[in-house]
Amino acid sequence: MFRFITSLVSALFSGLRSRRDLILENLALRQQLATVLQKHQPRIRPADRLFWVLMRRFWSKWADTVIIVKPKTVIAWHRAGFSIYWRWLSRSGRRPGRPSLDKQIRDLVHRIANENGWRATRIHGELLRLGFNVSERTVSRYLRRRDPRPEQRQSWLTFLRNHRELIVAMDFFVVPTATFRLLYVWFAIGHARRQVLHWSVTEFPSAPWVVQQLREAFSFDLAPRRLKYLLFDRDSVFSAELIRAVASMALRPKRTSYRSPWQNGIAERLVGSARRELLDHVIVLHEEHLRRLLSEYWTYYHEDRTHLGVDKDTPASRPVEQRPSALAVVHARRRVGGLHHRYGWRLAA
Repeated sequence: MFRFITSLVSALFSGLRSRRDLILENLALRQQLATVLQKHQPRIRPADRLFWVLMRRFWSKWADTVIIVKPKTVIAWHRAGFSIYWRWLSRSGRRPGRPSLDKQIRDLVHRIANENGWRATRIHGELLRLGFNVSERTVSRYLRRRDPRPEQRQSWLTFLRNHRELIVAMDFFVVPTATFRLLYVWFAIGHARRQVLHWSVTEFPSAPWVVQQLREAFSFDLAPRRLKYLLFDRDSVFSAELIRAVASMALRPKRTSYRSPWQNGIAERLVGSARRELLDHVIVLHEEHLRRLLSEYWTYYHEDRTHLGVDKDTPASRPVEQRPSALAVVHARRRVGGLHHRYGWRLAA
């Protein structure tokens, strides 16, 4: 009886509604019925999403008839379609808003900034004097995209070059032997020409031993006049006793930050070069063997190997060899047991 009354009331109210609402309601119910009665498992297709997005756009009572999904799902479909639509407008160049700055003005902004180092306020004033009607905000937006001036890009490198003659660094690296003993190689390297000023090998490193190596490395003529700062990491061997000894040599000790090897980059690069170019290719038998290998490698490192940090020269300043005659050919000279070579001119036999 209740179901009959409900159907009767619905029929009476449907007679009071407009023909447009009845058509749209009938269309919505038919669409949902077609979705449910699919041969395979019912699923929402892109055409169904588009249908309900359009229904939401043109019919205010659409939420009363939707059954197969929730109304908030339809709203989410509409928002996704809105994003796709505006993305298409952006890619097709039809995005509304303020037009982009003319290329001539953009190039002029970059030119004025590079030639003078000015910021947006002064550049905007100059553009106004030239008759260009642009805003200061627009100028600042394009300034953020410009490349830095070459002299600004090199300023930090120039600063380091101006001070590197005063800096020397020291560090350890470990070398295992064939019998699994550990040998510790200590070295001091100058930043100016990447020269290894002193080095030694020990099995039992200690602060007094390092102090003795420093005394041998920095003579009274060398340390006070040419060097000022000694850079090292936070190894436990570099104790307070060593710091006091460094200070007595007219050098200022400078520790790197905790776990920051890049702050002692010159020394770390030397360790990497020694491993890649020598130690990764040999098996060290004992301490004397390691001393002989390193002695040969340091000679190659100073006299033969070119370095980017010293303008592709060697630390000992290798002279340029001119070709003596048209009959001369390039000759390879073995270094470090044949691991490396030095090339020079030699008359053909």
